[in-house]
Amino acid sequence: MDIKHEIDIETYMELRDSVGWKKLSDKQAESAISNALYVSVIYEDGKPCAMGRVVGDGAVICYVQDLVVRPDCQGRGYGSIVLESLKEYVDGIREPGTTMMFALMCAKGRESFYEKHGFVARPTENLGPGMIQYLS
Repeated sequence: MDIKHEIDIETYMELRDSVGWKKLSDKQAESAISNALYVSVIYEDGKPCAMGRVVGDGAVICYVQDLVVRPDCQGRGYGSIVLESLKEYVDGIREPGTTMMFALMCAKGRESFYEKHGFVARPTENLGPGMIQYLS
């Protein structure tokens, strides 16, 4: 297993495609990669198996984005390794003595994975539900 902190467009698209996510244009993929604060990619025998990105302002809030584990690589702990790498990065850029939100929107049915890593499902008594809008 090899972990790298950069990704090219082809690998990014390949990993997204492996889990059936929406196709992106090359320009979208390039922007997504270049605007990420941090990327973590796991390779096994030279093959990309898992990835995740951190996006956000790097001061008040950061989001986990595109956490993907290729189906034939699932069950090996790679999702946890990538998520912990992203969390360590965010904690490392957090200004000492401050709190930073580390958030995500997960795919339906994946809630327990994130809960075991300390995330809290919304809504709660004090937090409303997450919301989304697609612009086409």
